Amino acid sequence: MPFPLNLLATGIGSLPHSDPEAACRLVVQSFPEIPCWPQLPRRSFKENMYVQYSEGFPGVVLDEANERIWVDCSVDLNPGLEGLYSAYLENDVSFAAVSPEYGAGLARLPLEVAASQVQPRAVKGQVTGPISWGLTVTDEKRRPILYDETLADAAVKLLRLKAGWLEGGLRKVHPSTVVFVDEPYLSAFGSAFISLGREQVVSYLGEVFGAIQGLKGVHCCGNTDWSILMSTGVDIINFDAYSYAESLALYPEDVRAFLARGGAIAWGIVPADNEQAVWQESVESLMGRLQAAMDLLVKKGVHRDDILAACLVTSSCGLRGLSPAAAERALGLVAGVAKALRERYG
Repeated sequence: MPFPLNLLATGIGSLPHSDPEAACRLVVQSFPEIPCWPQLPRRSFKENMYVQYSEGFPGVVLDEANERIWVDCSVDLNPGLEGLYSAYLENDVSFAAVSPEYGAGLARLPLEVAASQVQPRAVKGQVTGPISWGLTVTDEKRRPILYDETLADAAVKLLRLKAGWLEGGLRKVHPSTVVFVDEPYLSAFGSAFISLGREQVVSYLGEVFGAIQGLKGVHCCGNTDWSILMSTGVDIINFDAYSYAESLALYPEDVRAFLARGGAIAWGIVPADNEQAVWQESVESLMGRLQAAMDLLVKKGVHRDDILAACLVTSSCGLRGLSPAAAERALGLVAGVAKALRERYG
Protein backbone atom coordinates (compact mmCIF):
# COMPACT_ATOMS: atom_id res chain seq x y z
CA MET A 1 0.00 0.00 0.00
CA PRO A 2 1.58 3.35 -1.03
CA PHE A 3 2.46 5.74 1.78
CA PRO A 4 -0.38 8.27 1.71
CA LEU A 5 1.66 11.37 2.63
CA ASN A 6 4.67 10.82 0.43
CA LEU A 7 7.13 13.66 -0.28
CA LEU A 8 5.29 16.10 1.98
CA ALA A 9 6.54 18.30 4.81
CA THR A 10 5.45 18.79 8.41
CA GLY A 11 6.77 20.15 11.69
CA ILE A 12 8.28 18.54 14.75
CA GLY A 13 6.53 20.63 17.38
CA SER A 14 8.09 23.55 19.20
CA LEU A 15 8.48 27.12 17.95
CA PRO A 16 10.11 30.11 19.66
CA HIS A 17 7.01 32.24 19.26
CA SER A 18 4.79 33.29 22.16
CA ASP A 19 1.60 34.18 20.27
CA PRO A 20 -0.39 31.00 19.50
CA GLU A 21 -2.41 32.67 16.76
CA ALA A 22 0.69 33.81 14.88
CA ALA A 23 2.43 30.47 15.44
CA CYS A 24 -0.51 28.44 14.13
CA ARG A 25 -0.92 30.72 11.14
CA LEU A 26 2.77 30.23 10.31
CA VAL A 27 2.47 26.46 10.58
CA VAL A 28 -0.62 26.30 8.37
CA GLN A 29 1.03 28.53 5.76
CA SER A 30 4.24 26.47 5.82
CA PHE A 31 2.63 23.01 5.88
CA PRO A 32 -0.84 23.23 4.35
CA GLU A 33 -0.83 19.50 3.54
CA ILE A 34 0.09 18.35 7.08
CA PRO A 35 -0.31 21.20 9.57
CA CYS A 36 0.85 20.45 13.10
CA TRP A 37 0.10 22.17 16.37
CA PRO A 38 3.00 24.24 17.74
CA GLN A 39 4.31 23.88 21.28
CA LEU A 40 5.31 27.29 22.65
CA PRO A 41 7.70 26.83 25.59
CA ARG A 42 8.69 30.51 25.55
CA ARG A 43 5.06 31.47 26.15
CA SER A 44 4.96 29.50 29.38
CA PHE A 45 6.91 26.83 31.23
CA LYS A 46 3.68 24.85 31.14
CA GLU A 47 4.36 24.32 27.43
CA ASN A 48 7.68 22.62 28.12
CA MET A 49 7.43 19.20 26.47
CA TYR A 50 7.58 17.38 29.81
CA VAL A 51 5.36 19.72 31.80
CA GLN A 52 2.81 19.85 28.98
CA TYR A 53 1.74 16.24 29.55
CA SER A 54 1.88 16.25 33.35
CA GLU A 55 -1.71 17.23 34.09
CA GLY A 56 -3.42 14.38 35.88
CA PHE A 57 -0.28 12.63 37.14
CA PRO A 58 -0.51 11.75 40.86
CA GLY A 59 1.60 13.94 43.15
CA VAL A 60 3.03 16.11 40.39
CA VAL A 61 4.49 19.43 41.55
CA LEU A 62 5.17 22.30 39.19
CA ASP A 63 7.56 25.05 40.28
CA GLU A 64 7.22 27.62 37.51
CA ALA A 65 9.51 30.17 39.19
CA ASN A 66 12.45 27.74 39.11
CA GLU A 67 11.19 25.84 36.04
CA ARG A 68 11.18 22.49 37.73
CA ILE A 69 8.72 19.60 37.73
CA TRP A 70 8.76 16.60 40.06
CA VAL A 71 6.55 14.03 41.77
CA ASP A 72 6.19 14.32 45.54
CA CYS A 73 6.18 10.74 46.77
CA SER A 74 6.03 11.85 50.41
CA VAL A 75 2.27 12.35 50.05
CA ASP A 76 -0.34 9.65 49.61
CA LEU A 77 -0.43 8.92 45.89
CA ASN A 78 -3.04 6.16 46.09
CA PRO A 79 -6.14 8.33 45.42
CA GLY A 80 -4.48 9.84 42.35
CA LEU A 81 -3.30 6.45 41.12
CA GLU A 82 -6.77 4.99 41.58
CA GLY A 83 -8.29 7.80 39.51
CA LEU A 84 -5.70 7.33 36.76
CA TYR A 85 -6.11 3.55 36.58
CA SER A 86 -9.89 3.87 36.61
CA ALA A 87 -9.70 6.23 33.62
CA TYR A 88 -7.27 3.88 31.89
CA LEU A 89 -9.50 0.82 32.36
CA GLU A 90 -12.50 2.75 31.06
CA ASN A 91 -10.44 4.37 28.27
CA ASP A 92 -11.66 7.73 29.52
CA VAL A 93 -9.32 9.96 27.50
CA SER A 94 -11.00 13.10 28.87
CA PHE A 95 -9.09 12.40 32.09
CA ALA A 96 -5.90 13.21 30.18
CA ALA A 97 -7.02 16.38 28.44
CA VAL A 98 -4.35 19.02 27.79
CA SER A 99 -5.85 22.33 28.88
CA PRO A 100 -5.35 25.49 26.78
CA GLU A 101 -3.11 26.83 29.54
CA TYR A 102 -0.71 23.96 28.80
CA GLY A 103 -1.20 23.86 25.03
CA ALA A 104 -2.35 27.16 23.54
CA GLY A 105 -1.29 26.14 20.03
CA LEU A 106 -3.30 22.95 20.22
CA ALA A 107 -6.41 24.91 21.11
CA ARG A 108 -5.79 27.46 18.35
CA LEU A 109 -4.89 25.19 15.42
CA PRO A 110 -8.45 24.19 14.41
CA LEU A 111 -9.44 27.86 14.14
CA GLU A 112 -6.45 28.70 11.93
CA VAL A 113 -7.00 25.72 9.63
CA ALA A 114 -10.63 26.70 9.21
CA ALA A 115 -9.78 30.36 8.61
CA SER A 116 -7.10 29.54 6.05
CA GLN A 117 -9.45 27.35 3.99
CA VAL A 118 -6.57 24.99 3.19
CA GLN A 119 -7.40 21.38 2.36
CA PRO A 120 -4.99 19.27 4.43
CA ARG A 121 -4.16 15.67 3.64
CA ALA A 122 -3.73 14.99 7.37
CA VAL A 123 -3.05 16.81 10.62
CA LYS A 124 -0.09 16.06 12.88
CA GLY A 125 0.41 16.15 16.63
CA GLN A 126 2.97 14.97 19.13
CA VAL A 127 3.14 13.56 22.62
CA THR A 128 6.23 13.18 24.79
CA GLY A 129 7.28 9.55 24.96
CA PRO A 130 7.22 7.51 28.17
CA ILE A 131 10.96 6.90 28.28
CA SER A 132 11.94 10.56 27.92
CA TRP A 133 9.13 11.69 30.23
CA GLY A 134 10.00 9.10 32.86
CA LEU A 135 13.70 9.96 32.80
CA THR A 136 13.14 13.72 32.99
CA VAL A 137 10.46 13.84 35.67
CA THR A 138 11.90 12.79 39.03
CA ASP A 139 10.64 12.21 42.54
CA GLU A 140 11.41 14.61 45.39
CA LYS A 141 14.83 12.96 45.77
CA ARG A 142 15.62 13.63 42.08
CA ARG A 143 15.37 9.96 41.13
CA PRO A 144 13.76 9.49 37.70
CA ILE A 145 10.31 8.03 38.07
CA LEU A 146 11.06 5.56 35.30
CA TYR A 147 13.04 3.58 37.87
CA ASP A 148 10.02 3.28 40.17
CA GLU A 149 7.91 0.40 38.88
CA THR A 150 4.59 1.86 40.04
CA LEU A 151 5.23 5.38 38.81
CA ALA A 152 6.69 4.18 35.50
CA ASP A 153 3.58 2.14 34.80
CA ALA A 154 1.38 5.08 35.74
CA ALA A 155 3.34 7.37 33.40
CA VAL A 156 2.97 4.99 30.47
CA LYS A 157 -0.76 4.68 31.05
CA LEU A 158 -1.27 8.43 31.40
CA LEU A 159 0.67 9.10 28.20
CA ARG A 160 -1.41 6.49 26.40
CA LEU A 161 -4.54 8.38 27.47
CA LYS A 162 -2.91 11.67 26.44
CA ALA A 163 -2.16 10.27 22.98
CA GLY A 164 -5.75 9.07 22.61
CA TRP A 165 -7.19 12.39 23.74
CA LEU A 166 -4.81 14.31 21.47
CA GLU A 167 -5.71 12.27 18.41
CA GLY A 168 -9.39 12.75 19.11
CA GLY A 169 -8.87 16.51 19.05
CA LEU A 170 -6.86 16.32 15.85
CA ARG A 171 -9.66 14.38 14.14
CA LYS A 172 -11.89 17.41 14.57
CA VAL A 173 -9.48 19.19 12.20
CA HIS A 174 -9.08 16.30 9.75
CA PRO A 175 -10.01 12.59 9.88
CA SER A 176 -6.48 11.51 8.89
CA THR A 177 -3.99 11.91 11.71
CA VAL A 178 -0.27 11.57 12.35
CA VAL A 179 0.91 11.39 15.97
CA PHE A 180 4.61 11.41 16.79
CA VAL A 181 5.87 10.06 20.09
CA ASP A 182 8.87 12.26 20.91
CA GLU A 183 11.73 10.30 22.49
CA PRO A 184 14.92 12.41 22.59
CA TYR A 185 16.30 10.38 25.50
CA LEU A 186 16.49 7.27 23.34
CA SER A 187 19.70 8.76 21.99
CA ALA A 188 21.26 7.64 25.29
CA PHE A 189 19.91 4.09 25.06
CA GLY A 190 22.63 1.52 25.67
CA SER A 191 24.78 3.95 27.63
CA ALA A 192 25.44 3.98 31.36
CA PHE A 193 22.95 6.86 31.58
CA ILE A 194 19.92 4.65 30.92
CA SER A 195 19.31 1.40 32.74
CA LEU A 196 16.61 0.12 30.47
CA GLY A 197 16.24 -3.05 28.44
CA ARG A 198 15.12 -3.47 24.85
CA GLU A 199 11.95 -5.25 25.94
CA GLN A 200 10.95 -2.34 28.17
CA VAL A 201 11.41 0.17 25.35
CA VAL A 202 9.27 -1.90 23.00
CA SER A 203 6.63 -2.48 25.69
CA TYR A 204 6.37 1.15 26.80
CA LEU A 205 6.16 2.49 23.26
CA GLY A 206 3.71 -0.23 22.26
CA GLU A 207 1.40 0.81 25.09
CA VAL A 208 1.28 4.42 23.87
CA PHE A 209 0.98 3.35 20.22
CA GLY A 210 -2.07 1.33 21.18
CA ALA A 211 -4.08 4.53 21.63
CA ILE A 212 -3.24 5.90 18.18
CA GLN A 213 -5.54 4.89 15.33
CA GLY A 214 -3.85 6.92 12.58
CA LEU A 215 -0.20 6.94 11.56
CA LYS A 216 2.22 6.50 14.46
CA GLY A 217 5.66 8.09 14.41
CA VAL A 218 8.69 8.24 16.68
CA HIS A 219 10.96 11.27 16.74
CA CYS A 220 14.49 10.92 18.12
CA CYS A 221 16.89 13.76 17.39
CA GLY A 222 20.10 11.84 18.13
CA ASN A 223 21.68 8.50 17.43
CA THR A 224 19.97 5.40 18.81
CA ASP A 225 19.47 1.72 18.12
CA TRP A 226 17.02 2.19 15.25
CA SER A 227 16.43 -1.56 15.01
CA ILE A 228 14.48 -1.39 18.27
CA LEU A 229 12.11 1.25 16.98
CA MET A 230 11.62 -0.49 13.65
CA SER A 231 10.66 -3.67 15.50
CA THR A 232 7.68 -1.91 17.10
CA GLY A 233 4.39 -1.06 15.42
CA VAL A 234 5.62 2.40 14.42
CA ASP A 235 4.73 3.69 10.94
CA ILE A 236 7.19 6.61 10.68
CA ILE A 237 10.76 6.96 11.91
CA ASN A 238 11.82 10.61 12.23
CA PHE A 239 15.52 11.27 12.75
CA ASP A 240 18.11 14.03 12.51
CA ALA A 241 19.36 13.47 8.98
CA TYR A 242 21.30 16.74 9.06
CA SER A 243 23.77 15.69 11.78
CA TYR A 244 23.30 11.91 12.08
CA ALA A 245 22.65 10.70 8.53
CA GLU A 246 25.03 7.78 8.98
CA SER A 247 23.24 6.46 12.07
CA LEU A 248 20.26 5.02 10.18
CA ALA A 249 22.55 3.52 7.53
CA LEU A 250 23.98 1.21 10.18
CA TYR A 251 20.74 -0.80 10.00
CA PRO A 252 20.14 -1.47 6.28
CA GLU A 253 18.38 -4.82 6.79
CA ASP A 254 16.02 -3.33 9.35
CA VAL A 255 15.33 -0.33 7.13
CA ARG A 256 14.60 -2.58 4.15
CA ALA A 257 12.16 -4.69 6.20
CA PHE A 258 10.59 -1.57 7.71
CA LEU A 259 9.94 -0.03 4.31
CA ALA A 260 8.67 -3.35 2.95
CA ARG A 261 5.99 -3.52 5.63
CA GLY A 262 4.79 -0.01 4.79
CA GLY A 263 6.95 2.11 7.08
CA ALA A 264 8.18 5.57 6.16
CA ILE A 265 11.19 7.71 7.02
CA ALA A 266 10.82 11.37 7.98
CA TRP A 267 14.13 13.00 7.13
CA GLY A 268 15.01 15.78 9.56
CA ILE A 269 17.25 17.49 7.06
CA VAL A 270 16.86 21.15 8.14
CA PRO A 271 19.03 22.12 11.14
CA ALA A 272 17.06 23.07 14.23
CA ASP A 273 19.66 24.03 16.83
CA ASN A 274 22.14 26.16 14.88
CA GLU A 275 21.01 29.66 13.98
CA GLN A 276 23.97 30.28 11.69
CA ALA A 277 23.41 27.04 9.78
CA VAL A 278 19.76 27.92 9.19
CA TRP A 279 20.75 31.14 7.48
CA GLN A 280 23.64 29.59 5.55
CA GLU A 281 21.79 26.58 4.15
CA SER A 282 19.52 26.73 1.11
CA VAL A 283 17.03 24.35 -0.47
CA GLU A 284 19.73 23.36 -2.97
CA SER A 285 22.39 22.67 -0.33
CA LEU A 286 19.95 20.70 1.80
CA MET A 287 18.84 18.67 -1.20
CA GLY A 288 22.48 17.73 -1.66
CA ARG A 289 22.77 16.65 1.98
CA LEU A 290 19.55 14.68 1.73
CA GLN A 291 20.71 12.95 -1.44
CA ALA A 292 23.97 12.02 0.28
CA ALA A 293 22.07 10.71 3.32
CA MET A 294 19.88 8.52 1.13
CA ASP A 295 22.95 7.32 -0.78
CA LEU A 296 24.32 5.83 2.44
CA LEU A 297 21.36 3.43 2.49
CA VAL A 298 21.38 2.84 -1.26
CA LYS A 299 25.03 1.76 -1.10
CA LYS A 300 24.00 -0.86 1.44
CA GLY A 301 21.31 -2.36 -0.74
CA VAL A 302 18.19 -0.36 0.11
CA HIS A 303 16.48 0.59 -3.15
CA ARG A 304 16.26 4.31 -3.80
CA ASP A 305 12.74 3.94 -5.17
CA ASP A 306 11.64 2.34 -1.90
CA ILE A 307 13.13 5.21 0.08
CA LEU A 308 11.50 7.83 -2.11
CA ALA A 309 8.13 6.05 -2.04
CA ALA A 310 7.82 6.56 1.73
CA CYS A 311 9.44 9.88 2.52
CA LEU A 312 8.55 12.90 4.65
CA VAL A 313 10.61 16.04 5.29
CA THR A 314 10.99 17.79 8.66
CA SER A 315 13.47 19.85 10.61
CA SER A 316 15.97 17.87 12.67
CA CYS A 317 14.19 18.74 15.92
CA GLY A 318 11.88 21.35 17.40
CA LEU A 319 12.77 24.97 16.70
CA ARG A 320 12.36 26.48 20.17
CA GLY A 321 16.07 27.35 20.43
CA LEU A 322 16.09 29.59 17.36
CA SER A 323 15.02 33.20 16.96
CA PRO A 324 11.51 33.60 15.51
CA ALA A 325 13.00 34.83 12.22
CA ALA A 326 15.34 31.84 11.94
CA ALA A 327 12.52 29.45 12.86
CA GLU A 328 10.38 30.89 10.08
CA ARG A 329 13.24 30.43 7.64
CA ALA A 330 13.69 26.84 8.84
CA LEU A 331 10.03 26.09 8.18
CA GLY A 332 10.39 27.57 4.72
CA LEU A 333 13.40 25.37 4.05
CA VAL A 334 11.50 22.25 5.15
CA ALA A 335 8.64 23.10 2.80
CA GLY A 336 11.09 24.01 0.04
CA VAL A 337 12.98 20.71 0.24
CA ALA A 338 9.72 18.74 0.09
CA LYS A 339 8.63 20.73 -2.95
CA ALA A 340 11.98 20.15 -4.64
CA LEU A 341 11.67 16.41 -3.98
CA ARG A 342 8.23 16.32 -5.58
CA GLU A 343 9.47 18.24 -8.59
CA ARG A 344 12.41 15.91 -9.04
CA TYR A 345 10.86 12.56 -8.18
CA GLY A 346 7.10 13.05 -7.91
